[in-house]
Amino acid sequence: MAEVKLSSKNQIVIPREVRAALRLKSGDRLLLVVRGDTAILLPKPKKYSRAVVGMGKGVYPPDYLEKERESWG
Repeated sequence: MAEVKLSSKNQIVIPREVRAALRLKSGDRLLLVVRGDTAILLPKPKKYSRAVVGMGKGVYPPDYLEKERESWG
């Protein structure tokens, strides 16, 4: 956790340890996600397809896809 201050120009400086942990460098794009009263800062993925791989793993029962495909035919 790191504390930052909002400047009079509505800017913040990302502390060195945070930049190092996220492997950020000058010019990188970031995403700011707001959830209620919480803001989450994330590095923007270069390829969204790679960023979401495996996110659904374990969410559906093992035979879900098979049953879904059978219902189409």
